[in-house]
Amino acid sequence: MKNQHPNFWSTPTGWAALALIAAVTYFLVLEHGQHTLQFLPYLILLLCPLMHVFMHGSHGKHGHDHSHAPDEKKEESFQELTDKNAAYRDGYIQGLEKARKESHKKESSDE
Repeated sequence: MKNQHPNFWSTPTGWAALALIAAVTYFLVLEHGQHTLQFLPYLILLLCPLMHVFMHGSHGKHGHDHSHAPDEKKEESFQELTDKNAAYRDGYIQGLEKARKESHKKESSDE
């Protein structure tokens, strides 16, 4: 945790960005209110993707701890995974065979 970077908004650059955003918002709303009110619906729509980008920043970082234990199990090969899922595979094949038989029965009854 010592090497973790601080949040952008808590850095001096982040505080400066917040101050700049606040100043621009102040002047747009108070000085140019007539001009900005007509774009309010578009600004609300623009807020949706911006919130999506900035509020989902922590996704994808789960489970990326690079301090692996030495006794950690190695990644399984495709063949090992296939052997573990033999019941699933057998059920899938049985389902295909059943569907083929029903299809043949339907074709023969249509003739």
